[in-house]
Amino acid sequence: MASVEAGGPYVDDAHDGYVDGNALAGPLSEVFAVDVTAATCRCTNCGCTGPLACLHVYMHAPGLVGRCQQCGKVVLRMTRTRDAVWLDMSGASSLAIPLGEA
Repeated sequence: MASVEAGGPYVDDAHDGYVDGNALAGPLSEVFAVDVTAATCRCTNCGCTGPLACLHVYMHAPGLVGRCQQCGKVVLRMTRTRDAVWLDMSGASSLAIPLGEA
């Protein structure tokens, strides 16, 4: 299956260097009390909606970068400093976090 890189041609997923959004589970668990990778997010660029776990996560930057599985645009950036976690979700128009059974 091929994916679209932001601003680039179709490329083979095996050579992109990303892992799936499940890689965000551990780092995000430090900030959120629920498993946020089960949350549904919507890409502001293409409107693709799906679980955070479906994002293509690049871990070879200073922090984590989650890109839309459909269009390749950045949905989420997460960086940890000594005293804070910086979370930029400007590429997500919404995030629906399941609350579980009440």
